[in-house]
Amino acid sequence: MRRTTTGVLPVALGATFLVLVAFTSAITTAPDTAGSFGAGIAWQTWILSGMSLGLAAALMTTGALADERGARWAMGVGCVGLLVSSVLAALAPTIGVFVAARILQGIAGAAMLVAALGYIALAVPVGVDRTRATGLWGAMVGGGIAAGPLLAGVLAELSDWRLVHWAEAAGALVLVLAVPRLPDLRAPIRRPIDPPGALTLALSMSALTAGLVSGRSSWTAPVTVALLAAGVALLALFPAVEARRPVPMVEPALFREPLFVASVAGALFLGLSTIALMSYLPLFAQRVMDVSVLGSAVLLTAWSGVSAWVAVQTRRLPARLDGRHRLIAGCLVCAAGLVALAFVTTSSGWAVLVPGLVVVGVGSGLMNAALGRLAVEAVPPERAGMSSGATNTARYLGGAAGVALTVAIATGGGTTRGELVAGWNVAALVAAAFVAMGALVAFAGNR
Repeated sequence: MRRTTTGVLPVALGATFLVLVAFTSAITTAPDTAGSFGAGIAWQTWILSGMSLGLAAALMTTGALADERGARWAMGVGCVGLLVSSVLAALAPTIGVFVAARILQGIAGAAMLVAALGYIALAVPVGVDRTRATGLWGAMVGGGIAAGPLLAGVLAELSDWRLVHWAEAAGALVLVLAVPRLPDLRAPIRRPIDPPGALTLALSMSALTAGLVSGRSSWTAPVTVALLAAGVALLALFPAVEARRPVPMVEPALFREPLFVASVAGALFLGLSTIALMSYLPLFAQRVMDVSVLGSAVLLTAWSGVSAWVAVQTRRLPARLDGRHRLIAGCLVCAAGLVALAFVTTSSGWAVLVPGLVVVGVGSGLMNAALGRLAVEAVPPERAGMSSGATNTARYLGGAAGVALTVAIATGGGTTRGELVAGWNVAALVAAAFVAMGALVAFAGNR
């Protein structure tokens, strides 16, 4: 690789890993965290989803800022923000402060994610080096998802949930110290910021995500309806706002670019399907299969650990298989694995899930590596931040919607053991249908 990437890749990959650790660590500690504040189940939902809200609101805006001000600036702001917000989470005196800290972690993580892919686009040449770098990036996504629940479970056993956030702060501090040594790589063409577009999209993503989270408690509550309606209205307004801008944040022509559409659609359906079902898996395993909290985190690694390993190995695939073909293959493999998860019975133990989780892990690894590659290759280098922001926004917004839908399907029939098993099987089949749609969208753009 080029000499400039010597220090770039470790920081870019480490930042991606840390953001995903922070994102998933709450899966195993949410009940204890809420309990320590005397908070109810509604607050547990916000503990799990606060970071999603921050990510969805900020990814596109921080991506545009990274394109305009440089990847090092975005990485620095993000790492400092994650350090401060993690300390705030560790010291939070109330549940409201803690959830606010989780939202700030999401905003900081957004800057780190777009900067990481921005550095790959600017510093790593197209070809074998780019394929290897995006494969490693995908591995860090899977690795962070695997490590977060495990790390949180172990640290919570040693002390309490606050130690998890001190560990996240320590990781952020290491990255803060490394950022000044990064090269100040900038796109050859600078673009002005689009404040009206950025504000409209940020408010839309915030309202939609908050509405989806609120909907888990009640879809008919006035606050849920108002948030979802506002989000849809602002999203519908966004194209009109952009049409009036001389240099829009997202050019309408991009949605006629097959690689860009494949990247955004693939990430959306990955969130709606796999990420959503895997987010529900620990709770299902604990409630139905009598698996411990730490045991459910270990079970999750049958998916996330395989995903990380496969993402690294994608560099060995034939060069003629471009990012879109790899995405299609990943979607189809994921769909097969999700179907395999839909045959649980009331007498099944946790082992019945392992084969399907491994297959889903293979598909997820292919998809994560392909999405990282498509995000930086679908647009010119000076737009890599925006493109990675769009892809990751679709991933986390899809995840927020998918989790709400998955929980509604899985628990809507009742809460007895048999009803929860039947709900899980239906939710797995619905997830398989969603990820198969991702393959169809990517294939349609190939024609």
